[in-house]
Amino acid sequence: MFFAPACPYGGSWLKMKKLINDPFDFVEEMLEGFCAAHDDLIKRVGRRAIARIDAPIKGKVGVVVGGGSGHLPLYTAFVGKGGADAAPAGNIFASPPAKPILEATRAANGGAGVVYFYGNYAGDVLNFDRAAAMAEAEGIRVATVLGTDDVASAPPSEVHHRRGIAGAFLVVKALCAKAETMADFDAVVATARKANANTRTMGVALTACTVPANGKPTFTIGDDEMEVGLGVHGEPGVRRAKLAPVDAIVDELVETILADLDFTGSDVAVLVNGLGATPYEELYVMYRRVKQILDARRITIRRKYVGEYATSLEMAGASVSLMRLDAELHDLLAMPMHTPMIKQF
Repeated sequence: MFFAPACPYGGSWLKMKKLINDPFDFVEEMLEGFCAAHDDLIKRVGRRAIARIDAPIKGKVGVVVGGGSGHLPLYTAFVGKGGADAAPAGNIFASPPAKPILEATRAANGGAGVVYFYGNYAGDVLNFDRAAAMAEAEGIRVATVLGTDDVASAPPSEVHHRRGIAGAFLVVKALCAKAETMADFDAVVATARKANANTRTMGVALTACTVPANGKPTFTIGDDEMEVGLGVHGEPGVRRAKLAPVDAIVDELVETILADLDFTGSDVAVLVNGLGATPYEELYVMYRRVKQILDARRITIRRKYVGEYATSLEMAGASVSLMRLDAELHDLLAMPMHTPMIKQF
């Protein structure tokens, strides 16, 4: 059924078709259900913060990941055994405030320090930095690693300005596995930064999504169009064009990634990520083409992930991520992970 709630700011809502109550209660109700459904793995440690059920773990470097809601399983569902220790949750597509970040930090702190990982967005940087200062005032050591894998968001000379998108999963997987080995603080931070430096992503969007509190699509795009390089919140991509065959789309995504970082002769991890409304069948067609390209380049796929790891509500589209592997990153990606939405044994 169409949902057309009263607009608190006056005027009228555009009709949207979602399974929600009040759009301004959406995140809290989602977290309530999420924690109730997975109470063997996670617990709530604040109104907008969750932690793994056994956190904090004494002597272990804690890992806090987070950002705006609307991207499940990123980041909330990365919390669990072999995953992150805690996560704050912001509004849909909006940074969490400093308070839930601090609550997550306290819950993750086992006395060996806490590492933050999140995408490189201005609101996240501001609020996580503020929370880090508050945590350090309480005696908790904090370091930050930013996700900067989106090659479409800035040229190689400005990699520090790039956004973090689906490649975050690969970085978080390596970061959390390193922390799980009880490595010391500096070693965990170094591994996370190495993982991020070796990860590249590029995506394509076919449709927009609708943020419940806004009640209208985040952008407009023609029925026969695609946007290459679009951000996960609807940030502009590098070009808009008529929808092309999937092989041509994958060719553009992968060739752009390969031109950005030297993968020659490398072992890699591949992630083909759906944005929320793309069938798995189409993702596997994409993975098929990624493998053809990498095989032809003699780039060896050692780890592979196909599915939804960083969505944008019901947006149609997908992204491709590559992580260049050394022996350490390969072994860390291979370690077990058991979270509400990601299980690797």
